[in-house]
Amino acid sequence: MKPALLAAAVLAAGPAAAAPPAWEGDALPVPLTATPGDPARGRALVAERRTSLCLLCHPAPIPGQQAGNLAPDLAGAGARWSAAQLRGRIVDARRLNPATIMPPFHATDALRRVGSPWQGRPVLEAQQVEDIVAWLQTLR
Repeated sequence: MKPALLAAAVLAAGPAAAAPPAWEGDALPVPLTATPGDPARGRALVAERRTSLCLLCHPAPIPGQQAGNLAPDLAGAGARWSAAQLRGRIVDARRLNPATIMPPFHATDALRRVGSPWQGRPVLEAQQVEDIVAWLQTLR
């Protein structure tokens, strides 16, 4: 392909997609962002029900918040799982258990019944995942 045609094809394709995270067993050891997670933002995301949706299923040590009881309690999550394991579970728990009821919060492949405005978009951005992981790591 001629250089001008190649450049036009690259521009037409849009920005390069980020490489998928590299799994090691049940974990994603490399953070999704260069900016470390912020535990305060992570706690706020978990408490805010419209963004993360965590409290729909998980009990959590957040006073005054009503929470679901379908999934493991988040209290002690930092003692039970490493940051890499928590990141993996948030990004795409289907990798660990294909029958899980936990949605993939930072994966967009093989999804079913996704509304058109959300197709191809993760529920949580990479920094939001890292913020939630940082907060969960404080729960020991």
